[in-house]
Amino acid sequence: MGLPAPNLDDRRFQDLVDDAKRLVQQRCPEWTDHNVSDPGVTLIETFAWMTDLLLYRLNRVPDRVFLAYLDLLGVKLFPPTAARAEVTFRLSAPQTVTVPVPTGTQVATARLSAPQQDEAPVAFTVVENLSIVPCSAAALAAQTDGGEPVDKTGSFSTRQPFHCFSTPPRPDDALLIGLSQQVPSCLVVLRFDADIEGRGVDPLRPPLAWEAWTGRSWEPCEVDKDETGGLNRAGVVEVHVPRGHEASTIADRRGGWLRCRVVPTVEGQPQYSAPPRIKDVKAHTIGGTTPAVHAEIVEDEDLGASSGVPGQRFALQHGPVVQADTSPVLEVAGPDGWEEWSEVDSFAGCGSTDRVFTIEETPGEVLLGPAVREVDGSLRQYGAVPPKGAALRLRSYRTGGGRRGNVARHTISVLKSSIPYVTSVDNRRAASGGVDGEDVESAKLRGPLLLRTRDRAVTAEDYEQLARQAAPEVGRVRCVPAGPSGTDTGTSTGVRLLVVPAAQDDLAGRLAFEQLIPADQTLASIAAYLDERRVIGARIAVEPPVYQGITLAVRIRARPRVSTDRLHDDAVAALYRYFHPLRGGPDGSGWPFGRPVNVGEVYAVLQRLPGVELVEDARLFPADPLTGQRGQGTSRLALDQHALVFSYEHQVLVQAG
Repeated sequence: MGLPAPNLDDRRFQDLVDDAKRLVQQRCPEWTDHNVSDPGVTLIETFAWMTDLLLYRLNRVPDRVFLAYLDLLGVKLFPPTAARAEVTFRLSAPQTVTVPVPTGTQVATARLSAPQQDEAPVAFTVVENLSIVPCSAAALAAQTDGGEPVDKTGSFSTRQPFHCFSTPPRPDDALLIGLSQQVPSCLVVLRFDADIEGRGVDPLRPPLAWEAWTGRSWEPCEVDKDETGGLNRAGVVEVHVPRGHEASTIADRRGGWLRCRVVPTVEGQPQYSAPPRIKDVKAHTIGGTTPAVHAEIVEDEDLGASSGVPGQRFALQHGPVVQADTSPVLEVAGPDGWEEWSEVDSFAGCGSTDRVFTIEETPGEVLLGPAVREVDGSLRQYGAVPPKGAALRLRSYRTGGGRRGNVARHTISVLKSSIPYVTSVDNRRAASGGVDGEDVESAKLRGPLLLRTRDRAVTAEDYEQLARQAAPEVGRVRCVPAGPSGTDTGTSTGVRLLVVPAAQDDLAGRLAFEQLIPADQTLASIAAYLDERRVIGARIAVEPPVYQGITLAVRIRARPRVSTDRLHDDAVAALYRYFHPLRGGPDGSGWPFGRPVNVGEVYAVLQRLPGVELVEDARLFPADPLTGQRGQGTSRLALDQHALVFSYEHQVLVQAG
């Protein structure tokens, strides 16, 4: 199927004739006879007919030629971006030696079952080396009443039980565990032997926070499992140690330190009335976490031999090319070995001896510098030219990407590369950042905007457009005046750029809140890109928007002979779909910034579902998107001027008809 032809001019024969007659009345008022028998009108109709044929031919210009026009303007199709995920590798058992997980290790999702069984698994590639370092518990310390840590290793070695917190425990009391060595990015299992003496605490929600020392500060650790009920009984605690973990000296003991700290309770959460008593602690490493991308890494690809002329193009075997953390390097064979050539965005400003090249990501091509004819007839070379016959190869690049890589959490479960002692892999969070390559229609819209902005940020639309160029992986961008909650502070030189990352729903249409928080690398790249293009004196803040959580509780009645289970699933999916920050709202392009939520919309959304007899009741509650804590029910929830909604655990009750 061919691409549809662009409609560059929608005027037809009669439109052209009418336009010409109106101009005649303005330019030649003495010409009053506009009948079809007038010779002048005959000439107008003749030229209108010829122009109509010309416009028809112009509108038949294929998209390939249209893209060539855009290329002359410097508009190139954005390549796809690769989704990223943190994947955790688990060992079959604790090891006494370091287990390496090298860069290039491939993992994938499981093949989907019917009716999607023909869809290929989504593959990811590890992009950072991971070392799963063995460890053991080598030291213990306790910190109480805001004092210095006190060494408890003697009690630990003689198996003398001790209370790890004050009596009663206070916020910032801490139990410190010194591991035999630092274990950055590793999954550590801590096995406790303890008595149930920490009375008063909820074992399912203990007021404790696990942290690791990174050399400068204590960084939080994610807890995978806690069987101790708040250090109150024997069991294991599995913690994910951050990548910056370092060994240091605390209480005259050197080790890789972790700590369990008492934190202030939130509303409704009970506090300790007595401290837990620790008998014994053991530790070992059972896995590790490293980033992976939805892309294939191609190493040392031969491009062929140089012809010795300017403007050479070399097609890559795999395309399109997706952005990597480091710039690709072109290697050219020389008398002294391989010479490294650097990638540049443009050949402008490059001299004839500069060893530079560019990459066209969408078609997958390597370009060398051209020679341009100057006004005086001389040739100017932009970038060096490899000698004739010299071999070229690209050291490394990534290919793949697309929104298909935005897989849900716990879906990456297949090891495609065999690693000794590693038995399983998992992604604790959903992958994000994958965006399909730009289509022609989007490029057509972007072309006029580029001509208007001239790569400079002046208006709010300019900032939004340039931010998308800097990070094509974002889902939505909103430019607002600087100030609290998007309000103007009296100065016109400050702007806030609100960034919503592209994210893929799970099978039920839901998003995890962490999927809506853009990566620090994305925010930094946008800020750096705009800093070079902003008006002098303008201040730019790039950050995520404020999210207002909502919970809906509805009761609907099904029609006779309609499955209540199916209607329940359809109703929940409809609510998540309509109140979606990226694909919701009345027009399906994302919930509008600052648009209030009315309970009447809930009735309208549900009443349209097939099988719904009546929407009996609908209630709207504000909710904290982090904790899910509900507020008071309301019929209308006002949002901050530049806030977005986030659906949190909608509840639907379906009554049989």
